[in-house]
Order: sequence, then structure tokens, then C-alpha cells
Amino acid sequence: MLRPLFGLGLGKRLPTISGTIHASVDGPITITRDAHGIAYVEAETNAGAFYGMGFCQGQDRAFQIELYLRVARGTLSELVGDEMLSVDRLMRRIGLRSLAEKQVAVCSAETRAQIEAFARGVNDGIRLGLPKKPHEYVLLGAEPSTFEPPDVLAVLQFFAFALSSNWDAELARLKVLRLDGEDALRALEPSDPKLTKDLARLASDCAALSAADRLMNDAHAAVDVAALGGASNAWAIAPSKTATKRPLLASDPHLQPTLPSPWYLMHVRTPSWAMSGACLPSQPVITFGHNEHLAWGITAGHVDNTDLFVERISPDGTRVREGDAWVPCEIREEVIKVRGKEPVTERVLVTKRGPIVSPAIGAEDVALSMRGTWMAERPVGGYGIYGAKDLDEAFAVYASYPSVSENRIFATKTGRIAQHVVGDAPIRKKGSGMVPAPGWDRAGGWEDEPLRFPDLPQSIDPPAGFVAAGNQWPGHCPKGEFIGADFLDDSRYERICALLASRDDWDIPRMMRLQLDRKTVLWPRLRPVLLGALKSHGTKATRVALRLLEAWDGDVTPTSSAASVFEMFFADMIVRIAKTKAPRSWRAAIGEGTNAVLHHGMNALRRLDHLVRLLETQPEGWFGDWRAEIVAAFESALRELERRFGPPERWAWGRVRPLFFEHAVGTKKPMDRIFNRGPYAFGGDATTIPQASVDFGAPLGNAIGVPNLRTAIDVGHWEESRWVLAGGQSGNPMSPHYDDLLELFLRGEGVTMAWSPESIKARGVATLRLLPS
Repeated sequence: MLRPLFGLGLGKRLPTISGTIHASVDGPITITRDAHGIAYVEAETNAGAFYGMGFCQGQDRAFQIELYLRVARGTLSELVGDEMLSVDRLMRRIGLRSLAEKQVAVCSAETRAQIEAFARGVNDGIRLGLPKKPHEYVLLGAEPSTFEPPDVLAVLQFFAFALSSNWDAELARLKVLRLDGEDALRALEPSDPKLTKDLARLASDCAALSAADRLMNDAHAAVDVAALGGASNAWAIAPSKTATKRPLLASDPHLQPTLPSPWYLMHVRTPSWAMSGACLPSQPVITFGHNEHLAWGITAGHVDNTDLFVERISPDGTRVREGDAWVPCEIREEVIKVRGKEPVTERVLVTKRGPIVSPAIGAEDVALSMRGTWMAERPVGGYGIYGAKDLDEAFAVYASYPSVSENRIFATKTGRIAQHVVGDAPIRKKGSGMVPAPGWDRAGGWEDEPLRFPDLPQSIDPPAGFVAAGNQWPGHCPKGEFIGADFLDDSRYERICALLASRDDWDIPRMMRLQLDRKTVLWPRLRPVLLGALKSHGTKATRVALRLLEAWDGDVTPTSSAASVFEMFFADMIVRIAKTKAPRSWRAAIGEGTNAVLHHGMNALRRLDHLVRLLETQPEGWFGDWRAEIVAAFESALRELERRFGPPERWAWGRVRPLFFEHAVGTKKPMDRIFNRGPYAFGGDATTIPQASVDFGAPLGNAIGVPNLRTAIDVGHWEESRWVLAGGQSGNPMSPHYDDLLELFLRGEGVTMAWSPESIKARGVATLRLLPS
């Protein structure tokens, strides 16, 4: 009842999608929308095409772009008040907007023109394409910001910062070491414990822990505003393993379950090129999709492209220690407007390594600076992928890519497939980058130039007939360089590869079913260990767990009560493991958030295989009796399930851990009833192909990552491909396209997108013409 009243009070505020609008364009642009609200842009020039992309995104996703823009600029407090001041302070310290201005200046003329046309389109889409400003602005009493060309890159680099695989792990390691010691750190390290040797020399810096705590809180708060994560699946299959003898490509990125979806479907065409797929609102490029010649998908690469450095600040607060000398910093002052209060001035220090991102508070204080490859003043490639005709041209687009670390999957009409890590990776002079390094060490830091693109991990036309990525370690660099160790566990990757290798008749329906596979590869490994422990202790609770798990095949379906028992046990056991070695810092070790804004870190997705190895080997020095501890974890899990849900027949995983999709405005009641959707019985966990990972400190809370988009592309027969968003095309809760794709997403189905001009015309339900003013 509340939604109709909301619409009655504020109106529907739908975009203009038919008729004619005169705008600042260099020629006519036609925007056709189909029955699902998918936009098809046809223009005579490149500038017109990218303007049209921006126009559509401005019409359908204005407030989403506003949030991205403001978090990247550090102006959220101006919109919502001082609750976001910590985020703005951090973003001003990093200086994304000024960085973006420098990167735009060194980009190619083609990329600058692309970005400029797109930014104009976004502004005109909001100003001319919407009869009234979106509901969120009315509720906040605000006006839309002007989206400027540097904002395109500033938002992209915010995503590079947010999806960096390592800074949160560096901070967590520092906290474990300082509070619980080096032995605890080595015991709980999910990668190679030897790589943490760099941290021992920092153990005496007590102040570094305070700096790390503040930075972790601020950084995760910033990431949470944009509802990010950093997981995904992608694969490509060669013609030798498909029923059609054409390549196939699939991709499904995993981010927090939000509305609107982080992705937006569209098609763009000029007389010389065309591309279709899903883009990130605020960006003038198709992120997941294809052009006439090849298709591409992405997973987060998790290459360690960002390092923290411990800095010693001079008593006057203007210099940092380097060797035996105090070296002056660049100093700038940032004025932050705060809604309802006086502006706040943030004093920023910039070292030779990068800006100090944790504030120094007093004389001879210790702070942390940050350096990322995405902070370099280098041309940002990637925007030209629409024009690539083969693998070599696609690779050339990413030769300079100081931005998000990605594992790109490609498939061409000629039958070739490839996987290649993209995104600049640093060459370290010293150390592993696993922990904050001392900034005063003149022998440390990075080389001036990053690792060359051909020296990044890759697989081209492999004998297996497929390539895949699931955020796992991507393989060795051709020359053996170290690129990080904080990759995610390879559970999803292992399951994908096993299924792809199992048959040679893949087609689109089979690929879509594979994207729904919820078997966890952990259960076959743990089954004998856990059942053996349960059989050794005959309590009432263990008999219930044993009865359910003995019949379970490891399928984490929404209807499975056994899955609930397993997931609750697993979360309980991870906490026990962490508390045993790190009683004071265990929350950081498992990636749990530390305040109301910070919900989780990426460490939550790195603990899985570590626990399995411990359960399999049961080494000494952890518990007096491993079996007794396993049973105690099961008993704790079952008590919680019984307390909250009653008897076992009411423990279906999709019921005890339902899925909700939440809007930024929906965090406040009663707006949640208008903007949010759910609950839905979804199933899955962090190890299943359709990920639905949990916060181990609150395993029955909402999933912290799900596939917000699914694509299955028939390379060359483009209109046979399938696309679906976890939501819809619109960010307007009064639009029929706000959530009209959600049911299809939940069922594992998708829609097709038109490719040819004739097909676009036939499917169109509304046509808007943009003409020169």
C-alpha cells in the first residue's frame, strides 16, 4: 500500500522515452527501448554514440551515478551530513578527482573525446531527458551534480581502489601481529606464511596499529557506500567443445545485492562499429559484452596493485622520515562542505610514495601512506575495446591500464579464446607487499614502470578447450614475477573447470544451468572428517546433524536443511579457529566489520580453504581435541538454528538466510518498503558458482556478494545470447523496469538483446530522437 501512496505523493518521475528532444549533439541520435527498457543507441558519429550512452544512463540511473560521483569526489557529507565525513576525508586524502584530471590530460585524443561526449550526455539525460528530478533528490532536498569528464576516470579509479585485493589484508595482518603476535599471524595466514616476514620489523610501532584501525574503518565505509565486493566468474569455451562449433563465453560478476543493479544493459551502434552488453553506470564502455568481432567478460583480478607504507611524521607535521633525513611533503588543504554544519578543512600530506591516507594526529606520530598503480599519471586504456577486431588488438587496448585489476576472458568469431590479467602491476624493489612497508627505507618502494602487459599471467587457446576465472590465483607470470598472494580461494574455479571438462557439447542453455550449479567442492573433502567426528559423540544434537549430513550431496540449495547445518557449523568453526590463535584480533582475521558502516572485508572470502586444510590435517597446537571442538561447533550451530527457527524441517537454507536487495535510500524506514525487494530464497555460499557469501560473524545476515548480472554469449550469433540483471534497467522504484528482470534472474533465465538494426526496430516499443539544437 505504501508504494502507491509514495507514487501518488511524489509522482512516477519517469524519463521521456519517445518523441524528439533537441540537445547539444553533432547529428541525429536514435534511442530505441524494448519491452524490458533496454536502450539501443544509433548515432552517425563516435561522439554521438558516447553522448547517447551517457544520455540513457542519466535518464535511468541518475542517482546511482550521483553516489558514485560524490564518493569519488569526497562530497557525500554535502548531500547527507556528517555521517559520511570519514568517507569524504579519505577520498580527499587519496585525491581521486585531482588524479583523474591528470590522467585525462595524458589520455589519447580519442579517449578524451569519448569521455567528454559521454559526460555531456549524462548531464543532458538528467536535465533534458527527465521531466522531473528523481525521487531520491526530492527526499534529500538536493539537486543533481554536474557530471564532468574527470569524474568518469575518478569513479573508475574509485573502483580500482575499492577492488584492490590487498590493502584490507595488509591492515588485518598488522592488527593480528600487534595484538596477538607473530605466531598468531603465521598460524592464521591463508596464503604462504613466509610472505609475512616483512612485518616483523614493524612490531614495535604501536602507533601504526592506531593508524591502521582508523584507515580500515574509513576505507571499508567508503567501499560500502558503493556496495562493492570483488568476486565473479567468467569462462570461454572453444569451438571444439561446443554443440554449435562456435565459441561461447559466460560471465557473472558478484557484488553486494543492491537496487538498482550495478550494471546497465545497452547496445550502441555507429556506421563503423557496434557493441552490446552491460556497462557500469558512469562509464562510456561495455564492461561485459561484445562487438562485431569478439566477446569479453571479467572477473576481479586481485593482483596486488596497492601498497601501504608506514610513515614517521616530523614534529611540525610537514615532513616524513626517509633514511636519516626529514623530507618535506606536498601539502594541500581540502574544504569539505557538510550538510547542516560548518565546512571542515582536511589537511593532506603527500609523500614520494603517495598521499598519507590515515591522519597523523600529533608530533612524531606514525601514519600510513598509499601507493597504487591506479594512481599513476599514465594513459588509461580500456575505453577503446569497442574497436578491437582480434585478440592482438584487444590486448593492445590494455597495454597501459593503471586501473582496476581484472582477469579478462575473450572469445573471437574466428574461434580463439584467451584469458589475460589486465591492469598495471608494480615491480617492488624489496619485500612482498603483503604488509605495510617502512616508508623511511630508501631501498624499498617500487620501480618507476609497472610490469609489462605481456609479462602478466595469460592463457591463449589452451589444449583443454576452455579458459576460466573465479578470482583464484591466475597462474605464474611468464617471467616469474610476484604479483600478490591475496587471491580468493579456488573453490568456484575448481568446480567450473571440472564441469567444463566433463562434456564437449556445450550450448547456451547448458551454460546457463552451469551458472546455477550450487555444489560446494568443500563437502567431499570434509565429509569423512565431519561425519567421523559426529559419530564419535552421540548427543542429541550430533544425531540430528549426522542424519541430515549423511544424506547430503553438498548441494547448497535454498530448500536444504543440511546446507544450513553445514554453513552454520563452518562459520562457527572459522570463528573458533581465529579466536584460538588471535583472541584479541580475531575479527580482523576473519574479515568481519568493526562498526555499523563497515560490514566486512575481503578476508572473509580468503578463510575457506585455510579452514578445510586445518580440519583435514588437525595439527597440534590448536585444540586439545579436534573432534570435540568440531562437535562443539556443530552443537552451537544447531542450538542457534533451533532457537531461531524451530525443528529441522524449518531449517531450509533459503529460509534461514534469505536474500534481500537494498537501495541506498532503503536503509531508512519506511523507505525500505518502497526501494528494497525481498526476501527471496536464493541458496549458495562463498564456494558455489552462484556465490552468496556470508559474513562469518553473522552467517544468517544478508549475503555480502551475489551475481548481480549473468551473461551467456553465443559468439557470432549474438542474438542467441542471454542477459539478465538482478533487478532491472531503471533506478526509479515507480518504473516497471525497476525490478522486472529480478524474477528471471532468480529462476536462472535471461532475455535476448537485438543486434541488427532490423531486429532493433522490430523489438522497439518506444523511440526517442535527439536532434541538434
